[in-house]
Amino acid sequence: MSDKNNSKKELLARISDLEKQIKVLKDRKKFGLVWEDKPEDVVLSCETHIPTLKEVKTRKLVTDNSLPTNILIEGDNYHSLSVLNYTHKGKIDVIYIDPPYNTGSSDWRYNNDYVDREDSFKHSKWISFMSKRLSLAKDLMSNQGFIIIAIDHYELFGLGLLCDEIFGEHNRTGIITVVHKSEGRQFSKSINPTSEYYLVYSKDSTFGKINNVPIDTEVAETFDQFDEKGRYRLEEYIRRGGGDVSLRINKPSGWYPIYVSSDCKKISLKKEKGYIEIFPITESGQERTWNTSKSTFLKNLKDGEILARKDSDKYIIYRKYREAQTIKTHWVKPKYNATRYGTQLLSQILGKGVFDFPKSLYAVIDALKITSKENSIILDFFAGSGTTGHAVLELNKEDGGSRKFILCTNNENKIAEEVTYERLKRVIKGYKNKKGEKVEGLGGNLSYYKTDLVDIEKLQRISDESKIKITYQAGEMIAIRENTLNETDKNDWWQIFENEDKKTAIYFKEDKTRLPKLVKLLEKENKPTTLYIFGWGKNEYKNEYSTKNIRVEDIPEPIIEVYKEINRI
Repeated sequence: MSDKNNSKKELLARISDLEKQIKVLKDRKKFGLVWEDKPEDVVLSCETHIPTLKEVKTRKLVTDNSLPTNILIEGDNYHSLSVLNYTHKGKIDVIYIDPPYNTGSSDWRYNNDYVDREDSFKHSKWISFMSKRLSLAKDLMSNQGFIIIAIDHYELFGLGLLCDEIFGEHNRTGIITVVHKSEGRQFSKSINPTSEYYLVYSKDSTFGKINNVPIDTEVAETFDQFDEKGRYRLEEYIRRGGGDVSLRINKPSGWYPIYVSSDCKKISLKKEKGYIEIFPITESGQERTWNTSKSTFLKNLKDGEILARKDSDKYIIYRKYREAQTIKTHWVKPKYNATRYGTQLLSQILGKGVFDFPKSLYAVIDALKITSKENSIILDFFAGSGTTGHAVLELNKEDGGSRKFILCTNNENKIAEEVTYERLKRVIKGYKNKKGEKVEGLGGNLSYYKTDLVDIEKLQRISDESKIKITYQAGEMIAIRENTLNETDKNDWWQIFENEDKKTAIYFKEDKTRLPKLVKLLEKENKPTTLYIFGWGKNEYKNEYSTKNIRVEDIPEPIIEVYKEINRI
């Protein structure tokens, strides 16, 4: 009896102690963001369905095989981000997004219903919606990566706290105010908003460094116009940084002759009598590239930013360079106007107004200038009208870069097909504006995919039949993961993709009787190949089928592991 009494006393004491701790926790003030997590159908569906991709081959665009291939994914962006966690984990250098602004103006849906202004949970729904996607996005970022989120004042404070929580306050690079509508809103009855904000975070501030590039319009009129601090100096036009990326063999578009008169007063890209021909060759004889493409060089030349000088027997090309410029938090430039360089520009491209509030092309270009490198992979999972893709193509043309973009958007009101894709197609291939004037295409390649769902009943325990289904539908995902986007063969047993440098093959069957034939076929090609072999576990076939040219990987277990991790299973 005494033992029971003692046990009862101990239990009551523990309950009393827990009640005291609960009171302390309730009384404690927490700095940060607290919200009621609202269930989201698209997230819950991923517990019983696995997202995959299917290519729409009729929408594939190829203008130049030497240029990178960009990707447009049609589907819910939560599904797209789930797929990208398999194909691009740790590989995205810049994420630029312009999420819905939650103004209650019937332009944002949650669980297929518009969230109106009177919804008492509208902020919680929006934060829940964003937190799930930003958490997936963080895992995609490279160590040097950045995310830029465009937002207005409605959710600015909540979003800032959310980003501090997900990315870390120490990785908050800055908040930029962009004057995107200097005229304000016509019917505003209070303080008239003229700006929006860019929240900029790095994946890891130890590695992520902002590019100190000139993004304002201030340019000295002559090379001799220096201020007291020596604000402008000369920079040699040859590209010395960037390692092998800036070698002639790797970037042929940056290799071209510049012609200079003997007195250095005249510069041209056309061969003129008596002019000296100059190529970007270093003192050691290494063939590199110029700092920009031909078209940007001509623009710089027209703006008076190019100079030639003779040093001993050598002629050197220079351009103006802003000394140690830092990026300011207040961006004001006429080209940031979203009406003229967003809405009206899109109307010129498509011939009609089809999208509300597109971003200024030039505001996005400048955001990418300060965060991207010449070979960066750039993601926008709220792609909308496709401004980010357009900006990447323009920036590549300007500096001769090889950046690639991945855009994700749903197809509500046919936006993916008739706006995003159509805009990209026209700016890549060229188009006629409303005046009937021909606008030259920027070039580039594009592959179009749709998200698809594989029914697996339960993610916690996937049946053998479901594993086979996943393998049969994972081809395009694997091709994107390996950057081999051109399908060259497909039958009931295998699927093969390639690019100029390598191949990817997927063997579907549990029955391995045809596998030696596939290996022999791949070996005959004598090209580096990654071979994905269906199996029930891990590393079943690596030792048996790996060769000098063939690297063996498992399928579908690694895909399943990614989705279990996303769903915290």
